[in-house]
Amino acid sequence: MTSLPLLEPATDKDCCPPSTGSLDAYEAQLRASVFKALADPNRLRLLSIVKSADGGEACVCDLTEPLDLGQPTVSHHLKILVDAGLLHREKRGTWAYYSLVPGAIERTSGLLETL
Repeated sequence: MTSLPLLEPATDKDCCPPSTGSLDAYEAQLRASVFKALADPNRLRLLSIVKSADGGEACVCDLTEPLDLGQPTVSHHLKILVDAGLLHREKRGTWAYYSLVPGAIERTSGLLETL
């Protein structure tokens, strides 16, 4: 039987830059929660509506009609976006108002770049 030759590791530092490390389990879970939140078309629409709303915020009462979904379903989607760190929720009386977390879009766009 013929044995295959062993390959030596690359020694040229310009060829293969050293790894900066991999994600730990906690960081991977945080990033995955953002990607999961963005993986739903209704949640993407909600982000878009809130971002383009007058004053940069929208009441949950104004978000049901554009999506043609019930208030409990919209609230569920909004909770996922809040938990992922994309939206901020502020309770005013009986209504909740949502706004983008400052810098959330920029941080989200960099999640893949920093793998």
